[in-house]
Amino acid sequence: MEKTNWKELNTTALAFMGDAVYEMYVRKHVMEQGLIRADMLHRATVHYVRAESQAAAVKSLMKDFLTEEETNLVKRARNHKSVSRARSAGPVAYKLATAFEALLGALYLQGEEERLWEICGRAVERIEESMLRNSKEKRTGEEHHE
Repeated sequence: MEKTNWKELNTTALAFMGDAVYEMYVRKHVMEQGLIRADMLHRATVHYVRAESQAAAVKSLMKDFLTEEETNLVKRARNHKSVSRARSAGPVAYKLATAFEALLGALYLQGEEERLWEICGRAVERIEESMLRNSKEKRTGEEHHE
């Protein structure tokens, strides 16, 4: 079988690979948190892999973490016309999440695993920071209504 040049693949194909890579990273991350029951693992994983979370993470990473080349790939993937539709996310979040997955897929196929895991780790950190902020805001909002 002939080796495929990742740069020749369209961004949807890169996202296909990136989705699997990110899912694996997140599953390992939630298991390292000490969760063992499958239902708890699934619920914890959903927070990280939903389109809105991925979109927010990649937007944040584009500001101060991704290289120019990585940002260009994200933008190219975000602007790629897609026939698939988001099931539960808005179209903008869906496109950004797909672009994030395309970046991860490209890094994986290039063998840039150190950078891949670094980006996954930062994305997870930013998602957790956002979840913490949202949790604090909900508690603060509830206290004001009492």
